[in-house]
Amino acid sequence: MRQSPLSSLRGTGGRLADGLGGSSNGRYIVIAAVIASTFFIGFGGGVIYPILPNLGVVLGISPVLVGVILSANRFSRLVANAPAGVLVDSVGTRTPFVVGMGIQGFGTLCYVLAMVAPAPEAWFLAARLVWGIGSALVFATAYTIADDVSDGGSRGANMGLVRGGVLFGFPTGVVIGGIVSELSGTLVAFAIASAFAFIATLIAYVTVPETHVEGGTNTSNKPWDVNTSLAAITVGLVNFSVLFVYIGALFATLVLFLASNDLSVLGFDAQGSSGVFMGLTVVAAAVAMSLGGYVSDRRRSRVPTLLCFLGTTSLGFVLLAFANSVPTLTVACLCIGIGQGGTSGPLMALLGDLVPEDEMGRAVGTNNVLGDVGGGFGPIVTLPLIDTIGFWPIYLTCAALPLIAAAVLLGGVRRETGQYVPRVET
Repeated sequence: MRQSPLSSLRGTGGRLADGLGGSSNGRYIVIAAVIASTFFIGFGGGVIYPILPNLGVVLGISPVLVGVILSANRFSRLVANAPAGVLVDSVGTRTPFVVGMGIQGFGTLCYVLAMVAPAPEAWFLAARLVWGIGSALVFATAYTIADDVSDGGSRGANMGLVRGGVLFGFPTGVVIGGIVSELSGTLVAFAIASAFAFIATLIAYVTVPETHVEGGTNTSNKPWDVNTSLAAITVGLVNFSVLFVYIGALFATLVLFLASNDLSVLGFDAQGSSGVFMGLTVVAAAVAMSLGGYVSDRRRSRVPTLLCFLGTTSLGFVLLAFANSVPTLTVACLCIGIGQGGTSGPLMALLGDLVPEDEMGRAVGTNNVLGDVGGGFGPIVTLPLIDTIGFWPIYLTCAALPLIAAAVLLGGVRRETGQYVPRVET
């Protein structure tokens, strides 16, 4: 497989770039900077989830509109993902990364304004739309940076770590939103998320160097030059399934599931308890993200690891469909978190293995488009249907999606490489 040299770190990067060179320490500094930035910025994406479903009742917002607001960032990111990937391949990673952080910080600040301004639903919707545009830039650059500083023997672990920073911040925001809003109020929760977003922007500006465009030389790519290769589409469809069930179904409906089944922990109500259970998925996913990428590097093959974790996700939703006690729900959330997290690193590493280095930004954009279709349509589909057919049919359907994704993965990899379980070198 291709090697991703570090020579471009000496180009137009931030303050640390001049000292990075091509050393292993340079790689670790870059990865750590991206993880820290994306982790803190992710609070703004998740803090709204345990708050808005209940806040919708207070504001008089219908369940459909609540679903639209929760998904709005994914639809704006859906439009912005492909141009963001083209931009990365054209101008590099540093500037889009820092700018994207700043845009997300402003979007998070709009949550605070929504609590004190007229027409709060309009502010919430605007915040989510703005936040999605910024996250498109951040997602496209974060994974491309990780790919740039990796080779076949480290790509899985590095992708898992960066993916952990990107996704771990989101559910951490969910936990903070649920607990802090109950203890100190909704406005305080949003203010904390906003402060962390601007801290993340500062971290990115100071620490993240240029890794993708050598010597600061720009290349010309058209905004519509989307990567539609079989590798990008296959990985993207798996990402679609994982995000549909994890964010679009579990995160959007868990607070309602707890209230309907009268389940709670630590004396919290449904809102606070949902944050705790989502926190379990966060911890499980964090461990599995690093483990999944590391194992796929050591095995020198991504597919077996991916199949194991997709199966674990499916098992989690089967348990969730019939959960009628706190222990069963706990096991279900752990399985879903492990499955989602363990899939993340090897999946992005597989994309890096199969796609040429100078097309990685666009390939990540394609992957993010399909992932956002899944995560964006999830709440819009699941929230209204729960009122009609109940929870267990929705969760059993979600259990089937990772298995379908596994079949798509095998078929796409076989078509692309001629093998169902190719080694990294092939």
